[in-house]
Amino acid sequence: MAGTVIGEGLTIEGELTGDDEVVVHGTVRGTLTTSDAVSVGSSGVVEADLTASSVTVAGQVTGNVVAQERVDIQAGGRLVGDVKSARFTIADGASFKGSVDMDV
Repeated sequence: MAGTVIGEGLTIEGELTGDDEVVVHGTVRGTLTTSDAVSVGSSGVVEADLTASSVTVAGQVTGNVVAQERVDIQAGGRLVGDVKSARFTIADGASFKGSVDMDV
């Protein structure tokens, strides 16, 4: 599988940057920047500002999110922070608190 997987039980703190897809099942604190996609699994916790091509949230994200293409909050996902993206979806059963700027 291409990309980086942050597994359950793993906590990473600091500034993460890269060009590959990042899948988070553990915990990330700080900043996370990639030119590819970020997926936060149902067990994932992100306390960081995210910058990516697209962001999918099934777990918990606290921080501002900037995505060139789209941000999707899936059922059971929770995002607290401001979102800047061309497209933004919130599924039934998802939680969002913040502001949205779709003027990208």
